[in-house]
Amino acid sequence: MSTDFSTTGRSANRLGANGLDTTGLGAAGLGATAPVRVPRPVPGTADPATADGPAADVGRASDRGARIAAVAIALVWHLAIGLPAVLGAWSTLAAPTVVAAGWLAACAIGGYAAHRLLHGLPPPALPLAAALLAVDAAVFAAAGREQLFAAANWAWTGLAWFLVVVLWGRPIRWMIVLLAGHAAIALAALVGDGATAPADLTRYAMYVYGTSSLPVAVFTGAAVIATLARERAATATATLAVRAERDAAERAWADRRARLALVGGAAEQVLAELADGRADPGDPFVQRRCVLAATRLRRLIAESDDVPDPLLHELRAAADLAERNGLPIELIAIGTPPPLPVEVRRRLADPLAAALADATGWARLTVVAGPDEVAVSLVTPDGQGPGAADPPTTPADDDQVEHVHERDGEIRWTQTRWRRP
Repeated sequence: MSTDFSTTGRSANRLGANGLDTTGLGAAGLGATAPVRVPRPVPGTADPATADGPAADVGRASDRGARIAAVAIALVWHLAIGLPAVLGAWSTLAAPTVVAAGWLAACAIGGYAAHRLLHGLPPPALPLAAALLAVDAAVFAAAGREQLFAAANWAWTGLAWFLVVVLWGRPIRWMIVLLAGHAAIALAALVGDGATAPADLTRYAMYVYGTSSLPVAVFTGAAVIATLARERAATATATLAVRAERDAAERAWADRRARLALVGGAAEQVLAELADGRADPGDPFVQRRCVLAATRLRRLIAESDDVPDPLLHELRAAADLAERNGLPIELIAIGTPPPLPVEVRRRLADPLAAALADATGWARLTVVAGPDEVAVSLVTPDGQGPGAADPPTTPADDDQVEHVHERDGEIRWTQTRWRRP
């Protein structure tokens, strides 16, 4: 890829004849830094099961533990308490086959609901709840007066736990309505069997309260715990996001102050000398200092631009200023530089920018990049101007950026090279 800057516009505001370009020194450029975007917490959705984000994940994890506990209680109670009681009182049941069939039907309904619940799929609540109430009515009718309040009538204790599994994630009012239906079925069975004495009705009230309070507490407590866990996780996520934004703002402020200090240091001294009359704009050395300051300003301003290839962008800014000062320059780029820290980019570009300030006649800037190495070289005619002395080289203890400068009386060759450590 070759870019010829000889066709770009040459008009620019200069300070005297020294080429100190002031067109790019607006307030937006001097202190600008690339914007830092910090993801904010995702607001909660109406359905926590389908929400995304850390808070929703915490809520789902808490809810899954409660689901497993509810399924385990329902199935263990049904198998360990209900089944032995039915088998032990088989001969005393009014219709033992109906009671056993109801036990199997409830086991099948509960197993299906548990399978869906443990796989994150809500069971079809209304059809399954209606089927359980039908089984409830059949079991109460088939238990008989003798086993009405006995363990063999497993619907007293087991049905409420199956309702918890079937109605998981639904509003609590659904649970209350279905438990009220369960109590109405039990009361109808009492009336049908003639168990209407005060002692039977008291016993009925105690059974309704005792078999409903714990399932309702588990159903409500699990929902409350999951909601609290989700809200606390959302609060923690929001707090971390605010803290990250504050840290990013502080880093951006520090970067802006550092860049402003660099920009001020690049031009402050020469501008002060010109203003005080201690420097002559016609002096070649003063002109070279102005060009160097302008080149550094343009490159520092280019550092803050949000572009895909920052190194090439900064080199183009320096080359553009040289072209504006009347130097025909060709920029050749081969390969794509990897992401480089700002300090590394400065050490790659600064020696080339200084050499461009001394260039006369023509210049060729070449960038060769690979995944683990970037080489930037500048070839210009070798002159005897005010900056003809060799620029300082990189210290020998630097193992990342190398700086080489050679001249043979006809051309000057300057190269900086970065290698991945």
